[in-house]
Order: sequence, then C-alpha cells, then structure tokens
Amino acid sequence: MASYLDRIGAGLVISDPTPLEYEFMPNELKGRDTELGRLATLFSGIDRPGVSRQALLTGPVGSGKTVTARTFGRDLERHLAPTRPLKVARVNCRSHPTMPQVLQRIITSIDARHPERGFGSGEILQSLRRQLLSAGLHLLIILDEVDHLIIRDGADLIYQLLRIDEEHEATGSISLIMISVEPIIERLEPSIISRLGRSNALSLSSYTVDELEAIVEQRAHLALSPASFDQGLLRLIAEAAGDSGDARVAIELLSDAAKEAENKGRREIRSSDVQSYAVKSRSSSAFDPAVIDELSQHCRLILLAISRRLKREPEISTGEVENLYHIVCEEFEVEPCGHTTVWKHLNHLREIGAIARRHGTTGKGRGRTQHFSMPTLIPSVVVQNLERQCSR
Repeated sequence: MASYLDRIGAGLVISDPTPLEYEFMPNELKGRDTELGRLATLFSGIDRPGVSRQALLTGPVGSGKTVTARTFGRDLERHLAPTRPLKVARVNCRSHPTMPQVLQRIITSIDARHPERGFGSGEILQSLRRQLLSAGLHLLIILDEVDHLIIRDGADLIYQLLRIDEEHEATGSISLIMISVEPIIERLEPSIISRLGRSNALSLSSYTVDELEAIVEQRAHLALSPASFDQGLLRLIAEAAGDSGDARVAIELLSDAAKEAENKGRREIRSSDVQSYAVKSRSSSAFDPAVIDELSQHCRLILLAISRRLKREPEISTGEVENLYHIVCEEFEVEPCGHTTVWKHLNHLREIGAIARRHGTTGKGRGRTQHFSMPTLIPSVVVQNLERQCSR
C-alpha cells in the first residue's frame, strides 16, 4: 500500500472532520441566542392545534440565517413532540428555483414514494394537506434562499402556502420560515405581505469578533485534538474573519489551518498556518502592505518587534511589545521612545489594520493588559521587509 495514504485518518490534528463543515449543526448554537428568542416569540401559540406562524430571516452571507432556522426547527420539533407532532422540511431554492421543484421536495419529505411527475401544483398542495391531517402532523417549511424562487418563478407558491387551509374547516397545517440575503418583503404583493406580516421579519447582523471566536472555539473542541490549538490561535482566526463577520470564513480558516498542520506532519496548528490562509482569503482586511513603507522609524521598529514574536506565537502582550521594542532599538542603535509614545504608535498600527487588539488578563493575578495579533499579514514576511528597511 502507498505510504502517503497513511496520513488519512492519522488524526494528528483533526480527530473528527465533520464539525469543520459549515453545514454541521452543533447541539448549541453560538452567537444567536437573541435571534432564537425572537423566533420563539414570533411562533408563540404554535403549541396549540390550528395555529400557524410565519417568519422572514434576512442578513448578509455567513450571518447564520440557515443554521438559526434549522436549529429553531430542530428544537421546536423536540419541544412540541409531547403535544403537537411537528416535522421540518427545508428546501434550498437556489438548487430548486421553481414552484414544481420546491413542492416536490416538500411532498417527498412527508411521502418519499410520491411520484415525481403527473401532478399539478394544486394537486400536490392538496395531497400534502391531506397527508398532514391524516398523520396528525404540523409542517414547518424552511425556504432557504427564497429570493431565487421569487426571481425565477414569482411569489405564487408563497401565497398558496399561506392560504393552504382556506375553504377548509381544519386550519394550521403549515408554518413557514423564509430566508434571504436581501430584504424581499417589498417585492411581494400586498396580499402576501398582509398574510405574512411585516413585523415577522427578522434581520440578522454579521457576527462580531467575539461571536466568531465562540464559534471557532466550539468547532475546534469538537473537531480537533485538544493539544493542537490554544485560545490565542482561535482569537487570531476570529480576528482574521472579523472584517467580514462571516462564520463561513472563520470555520474555513480553522479547517485550512488544521489541514496545513497535518499536511506538514505536525500535531499543533501554528499562527503561521492561519495567517498564510488569511492573507489569501478575499475576506481578509483590505490592508495594503505598502503602507508599512510610509511608517515612521519607531513605528517600524515596534512593528518589527511584534512581528518577530508573532512568527512563533499567535499574540503578544503590551509589556512584551515594549521589552522587545527596546531590544530592537539596541540592535539598530536607536534611542527608544517613552511608554506614551510607544502606546501612540501601537494605536496607529491598529488603526491602519497592521495589527489587531484584544483586552485580556496579564496571566498574573487580576491585572489587565492588551494583546496584539496580526491576522491579515504574514509576520515572517513583515520581518524580512522591516529588517531590510531598518538596516538602511
């Protein structure tokens, strides 16, 4: 057997690759407690027979719209199991952008043997309703990327789903959650808006750096060997994805860095693994490395001190920066600046995007300090450039 295949399943860093997939659904959703609570409010009364509810989730790519809707559906199904059996059917309207395709996906979620051809949309809707009544089920339909359906085929399906129980004695067959990057409510007809309700629209914002850190921390603990990463590395990943606020980017960076470490036969992920992929990522900060050429002498020396440490570590504290800066000044025979001026230079480096900052403990007692990282530059490259410049 070829020896290069021995690395498959070796588990040097990755013990379970599944949590590194964006579609993976963790038991606990990080960073979306408020939105889940809002959905619960919108679905108030859903535990009673004859009640249906609707919601529209919008927000930028990677803001967790799909995983929020899926988590809510999963938890709601479990919560209602003793009182009102509920089933969740999710359809991606980018993959299935027409009314017949969406309906076929919905009906087969209830009846896998339902014929693919030979039935009109109205017949499928009535068949769906009869099967739900016969089984005593309430159906929660999640129409993901619903804007593709509306653009391609109009909003007639949404109207039909919202009025599926009209002219029937029994009500509450279907509830509906629609997901879209762009707000779509203004594209809908007044009759649909009236049934859907403007107040049922929920907008998700991009993730903050702290939320991204919580997400990658959760995925890392589920997917990686405990000895392969530390908190500083996870923070570096979150900061690298922070400009986009996109959880997909953060998870991809974690996955790529872990694979890079394994590819090199290591049992730990290094900050350089993260930085090399972060720089290649389109979502990284738009920082222009040429700006470094315009820095003042002491700003360059401080950045050099930081970069040398960050070649080996994911972050560096304020005190360490000052200590290493004094060593660099001695190396290049330059009189160092005072503490206040160093602090001003650090703020400038942060403002131009060369470094990122977080507040944390000193590691000794209850003292507080600041930690600096370099999520969008490769420290080794910065060191080479700055050593050449400072030697002139």
